Amino acid sequence: MNQTVTVEEWVARFRAIGLDDEAMAQWHRLFERENPAGHQSFLEWLGLPAERIAEIRRTYA
Repeated sequence: MNQTVTVEEWVARFRAIGLDDEAMAQWHRLFERENPAGHQSFLEWLGLPAERIAEIRRTYA
């Protein structure tokens, strides 16, 4: 999968549809709970470093 969207662009899209920080946190928790491998892949696709991915997944586990 080619990287075509930055984290900042993704967050801007979430904000554009009305998601606040708590709603985005809920999205991460749901993604992590229902599809942990997919969540990992998504975070990698965004180009996040391994340390940041691990932090996000710990936070929303």
